[in-house]
Amino acid sequence: MADDNQAATAANAPSMNMVGQYTRDLSFENPDAPGSIMLGGTQPAFNVSINVGVRKQSEEIYAVELTLIAKATRETKILFNVELIYGGVFRLQNIPEAQLTQLLMIECPRLIFPFARQVLANVTQQGGFPPLMMEPVDFAAIYRQNLAQLAAQQAEAARPN
Repeated sequence: MADDNQAATAANAPSMNMVGQYTRDLSFENPDAPGSIMLGGTQPAFNVSINVGVRKQSEEIYAVELTLIAKATRETKILFNVELIYGGVFRLQNIPEAQLTQLLMIECPRLIFPFARQVLANVTQQGGFPPLMMEPVDFAAIYRQNLAQLAAQQAEAARPN
């Protein structure tokens, strides 16, 4: 009887498994090549943005995608522009609804980010530049920021004209 209870508990235990990873879109532009890789001039300015998207594929399967956009400029010239959509497919079983969004928007991106970061480093290096090594990302902070923006938008929409 105890073994049956343990088996039932194990079968209903929350679990998260990564099924696979993929690159959905990758674009690297080096518009001023070969001049852009010549040394000299001021230190380039970098602008990096990150976005997280989630798409439900089936009852237990979710695709979590990171959109990373990195641009380097020197004065008015674009040195490079990289756009990457990197995803992971996750199987989530027996996750309480209250925890599902945080798991998808924080933990899943945290797991695939190192791989997306490596793709960015490789493509910038192959483009003739030093590898772009992004700092670790606090996905919990991004999640809280997005919640605050959503709450502000909802409050603005509810305000009478």
